[in-house]
Amino acid sequence: MASDSLFPEVTARQPSGEGILPSQEIRHLIDTGIIRYTREIADDQIQPASIDLRLWYEAYQVRASFLPGKSTTLLHKATANGMLEQKIDIADPTILQPNVVYIIPLIESLALPSDVYGIANPKSTTGRLDIFTRLITERGNEFERVRRHYSGSLYLEVVSRTFPIVVQAGMKLSQLRFARGRVAPAGDSRLRQLAQDDLLLDVDEDGSEQQPNIDRGVRITVDLKGNGSDIIAYKANKCAPPLDLSKINYYDRADFWTPIYRNSKRQHVLEPGGFYILASKQRVRVPPDLAAELLPYDPTTGEFRVHYAGFFDPGFGYGAKGETPGTKVVLEVRANEMPILLEDDQFVGRLHYYQMAATPDKVYGVSIGSSYQQQGLALSKQFKREQQYLSGSLPNAPSTTKDTPETAPHQSDAKSQVRETDDDDSILKLAFPNSGAEHRINAKNR
Repeated sequence: MASDSLFPEVTARQPSGEGILPSQEIRHLIDTGIIRYTREIADDQIQPASIDLRLWYEAYQVRASFLPGKSTTLLHKATANGMLEQKIDIADPTILQPNVVYIIPLIESLALPSDVYGIANPKSTTGRLDIFTRLITERGNEFERVRRHYSGSLYLEVVSRTFPIVVQAGMKLSQLRFARGRVAPAGDSRLRQLAQDDLLLDVDEDGSEQQPNIDRGVRITVDLKGNGSDIIAYKANKCAPPLDLSKINYYDRADFWTPIYRNSKRQHVLEPGGFYILASKQRVRVPPDLAAELLPYDPTTGEFRVHYAGFFDPGFGYGAKGETPGTKVVLEVRANEMPILLEDDQFVGRLHYYQMAATPDKVYGVSIGSSYQQQGLALSKQFKREQQYLSGSLPNAPSTTKDTPETAPHQSDAKSQVRETDDDDSILKLAFPNSGAEHRINAKNR
């Protein structure tokens, strides 16, 4: 990453209160050099309560995942003692093979103050494609966490569990939120008050509102009835072709997914090692002054996981002023060692709500290019929308939302055998609008 001398001195901040930091304060962290970068940060990277992190030009294919630690730098640990399989240039679109571990430096780095820490998670699209990512810091003790006063580079561990994926420098697979003070989930009494004020709601199958089930958070259950659709889930196909993450509304789902249809028993057995997309029965709302996170009902079981990207931005299913009548949660489910029987309305997780340090100046929704505000049983935005976005839609509610491409269609013939010729729309130029031959040379010698 670039040296500290390239960045301005951190000036006095005017921090908001305790809680998860909103978009305007994230922007201030960028302006004051707390969030650092080697390529300019675009406004669409800043989400209501997080910032999207971009891949750098290099990837390190390693033999195995490893625990972070204080003993040595991350890249030394990744490349020493025979760990490094190969170093890969991802300046052009490049295939990452399934179940191979890659360590990829990120364009963004940090110089956090003593009162701010970070928490990362995969982006929604990343999770829906069964791409496992974990943020790593130098000499850190745990994944997905950035300690207070951390100063240094950021790295992403990437493992695509099912599909070969085509990636390129500048793509965004993970997002980082920041917090100040003690950030604890809202208690049940607070949630009941929110439900009484119609800020939280559940929607029955006939479209009528009902009170959410609150018990140490909002209980989330799985929908195997279909709520108007014959399809209740999708199972990922093995041996699928490479999937280019830059392609939006492009792929036929049949090449990558097998639909699962409802049955009279309203149940389904998850196969060991299978990856499934399902939907919740509940429609979730997150008011603008709150954020939310979906946690498994019992993380000690280890039987299956229900969500990769469990963070919900302010405004999810709510909008700016309550105009959105709730949005279903898409469940990214992977069974582990044994077959698992799922039944309709089975309890799978708790939604925890957290206080924002201040209301963000933009909220989740179509106006900022959010892709899943009106989702039903929705696959990731790489797939043609077809009927999938109509499943489970509320009466009179919009069935689709505007997809804003994170990156434009562009692939490499040499590396992925699927290159297109429109260089003006390449991911690299969109991610780094001012980059040219000189910047590419600098990147190669980084």
